[in-house]
Formats: sequence, structure tokens, C-alpha cells
Amino acid sequence: MEHSQELTLTQLNSIVKDALRQCFPDRYWVRAEVSEARDNYTGHCYLEFIEKDKRNSQIIAKARGNIWANRWRIIKPYFERETGQIFGPGIKVLVEVSVEFHEVYGYSLVVNDIDPTYTIGDMARNRAEILRRLDEAGVKDLNKELEMAELPRRYAIISSPTAAGYGDFMNQLENNQRGYKIYTKLFPSIMQGAQTGASIISALSMIYEYQDLFDAVVIIRGGGATSDLNAFDDFELAYNVAQFPLPVITGIGHDRDTTVLDDIANVSVKTPTAVAEYILDHFDKANELLSELAYGLNNSVLGYLERDKNKLSILTNTIPSLIKQRMLAESSRIEFVRVRIPQLAQGHISRQNVKLEIISERLKNIIPARIDKEYNKLSNLEKIIELTSPDNVIKKGYSVTLHNGKILKSVSDVKPGDVLVTSLIDGDVKSIVK
Repeated sequence: MEHSQELTLTQLNSIVKDALRQCFPDRYWVRAEVSEARDNYTGHCYLEFIEKDKRNSQIIAKARGNIWANRWRIIKPYFERETGQIFGPGIKVLVEVSVEFHEVYGYSLVVNDIDPTYTIGDMARNRAEILRRLDEAGVKDLNKELEMAELPRRYAIISSPTAAGYGDFMNQLENNQRGYKIYTKLFPSIMQGAQTGASIISALSMIYEYQDLFDAVVIIRGGGATSDLNAFDDFELAYNVAQFPLPVITGIGHDRDTTVLDDIANVSVKTPTAVAEYILDHFDKANELLSELAYGLNNSVLGYLERDKNKLSILTNTIPSLIKQRMLAESSRIEFVRVRIPQLAQGHISRQNVKLEIISERLKNIIPARIDKEYNKLSNLEKIIELTSPDNVIKKGYSVTLHNGKILKSVSDVKPGDVLVTSLIDGDVKSIVK
């Protein structure tokens, strides 16, 4: 079989290369996510760009990219300075590219420039979306609404135990020149990388078990790359912090950027040392209030003493005259009583004599009647006793059986061999139970 036109692979790739150059002669601004980024020993940066479906995050487009060394030396520091992000996988970028096709390496995008404002905007959009979801869940402001204790002294600290920021924080609290005693307990956590959110949530769970021992929670991170702040723009972490029952104070160690965690925390300051200063300020304010109260109390006591001194002086001057007046009044009253006592006594005696006479007359009438009444009662009782006496009962034909000197009432009270005595009108009969 003869072929009219045979090409080598190199020839075909050259045709494709020329065609692409003619079809895409310009540079294009392209939005994409960086999935891979690695520096070559030659100074070049080799990339992979992807695009994901917004509905299910499936990759729907992919392209290899290159940033040549002469441009990479300029683009990398410029991007990281403007965004505060390390240029690497996971970030979304707006890059100016030219389309190239190499006979050996195939299709690629050569990056000529990058717009850092797009990446900054994407981070802001991501934070805004997380805050919107927290707001829809009704938890965004829950931690902010918690009231800090009047003088919080017990703090649960979430930090890496080896972080310089944690060391500075503890040094500032423990060696404060004012001598305040502050209780802290460290709950170690990873503070950078992909595991940051889960590690902090685990520490919060441990603190929750002992929440009654603490007044507030402090989350601090000192130093580290600015890109590590992405770990604090996490919905699950923010969801847990927003609903935590103790006030949360953040000092994540950055001056320019604000994370979602800062937005939903009860108190947010920039650095761990700023958190320490915030805690010490609470003690300063309490100390100032105590001094004001002591000063006010001292003035109040002095005022009361001065007023009481004046009152005492007035009383000292008036007491002699008051005593004299009281003595005169008591003398008059005594004299009045002295005169009245014989009259009152005589009247009382007369009234009692009248009462005695009345009682005497009543007794004369009451006593004979009472004697007659009681005599009738005795006569009736005598008749009843006479009628119900055993002798009278026996005379009427009845008999009384005794067992051991007691009246027998039931056959169950005797057994064979017992001696019974039966009383009749004219004598007693003894019998033995068989």
C-alpha cells in the first residue's frame, strides 16, 4: 500500500506546534487551581493547573505549566509578598499564559505573569463563605456573646508546646512585674499543616470535659509561615469554636490578615504576647477598681466618723440638761403615784370585798345542790353494783366456773386434768377435765 504523504512524528508535532502558534498567538489570562508546583535545579518551576466542577469538585480540565527561571525569580517573591501565601498546591491563581507545544514534552502553558489580587480575593471569598454558613447555622456569634468573668484567672491554652510564641506568652504571664498569680494548663495541638483543625478540635474536646476548671480558652500560634493561616479558615474548626461554652481568645501571630477563627472568637488579638498583655490588663483594671473602692470606702468611713463625732459632741452638751429634765419628770411621776397608791389600793380592796361577798352567797346555794347530786350518783352506783354482783347472779340460777382462781371464759383455756371450781347458790363443786 502506498501512502501519498508520510510524516515523521517530529514533523507532525512541528505542524501541530505551528498551528497552535498561529491559532493562539497572544497571551491569555487564565483562572485555575495549582495542583502541583516544584522547583527544578535549573531554577525553573514546573506546574500542573486544574479546574474543578463547582458542584462535585471533580477535575474537568488539566494542563501542564512552566515558569521559566528568569520569570520565576520575580513572580514568586512578588506573589508571596502581596498575598502572604506561599505559592504552592491548593491555591487559586489568575495567570497570564502563552500556549506552547513542544515536540518532545507536548502541550503546556508558559506563565508570564500572575495577578495576586485574584488569589487574595479568592481567600476572602472562602472566608466569607464559611462565615455565611456559620451564620445560617445560627452559631456565628455564639462565642462572642459569652460574658467574660469579672476577673478571669484560669486559662486552658491550646498551642504547640515547642512554639516560640507559647514560650513568650508563658514568660510574660509568669514573670509579670505586678506579681499577679495566673493559672494556665496547656493542651498540646498541631498548629500548622493539614491536621491543624482536627488537632485543635481534639484539644477543645478535652477542655470541654473539665470546663468548670477554666474561665476562658486561649488559642495561640507564634511564628510560622503566613500560609499556615489557611488552617484557621476551616468551617469545622470555626463551628466547634463558635459553640464552645467558654470564651475563646485567639492570638494566632499575624499583623495583617484576619482568619475566620478571629472573626468568631470572643476576643481576638494579633500575637501571643498581645494575649498575655490582654490578660494582665484585666488584672490591672481589677486592681484599679479595688483601689478606687478602697479609697471610696476610706472616705466614707472618715465621713461617718466625722458626723458621729459631731453627734457625740452635741449629745455630750445636751445630756446633762436632758438628765435633769428626765429626773424632774420622774420625780413628778413618783409623787403622783405616791399620792394615788392609797386611793387605788382602797378601791381595789373594796372591789375584791364585793367579789368575795358575791362568791360566798353563791357557794351557799351551790354546795348543798352539788352534795345532793353526788349522793344520788352514789345511790345509783350502789344499786348497779348490787344487781351485777356474782352473788346476785348466782341466786338467779346462774353459776360461775373458776380455773386457777380466774373466771373461765372459753374451753380452749383448759386441758385434760385441770381442776375447775363451779360456784352455785348453796356451795362450790370441784370437777376434773377429762
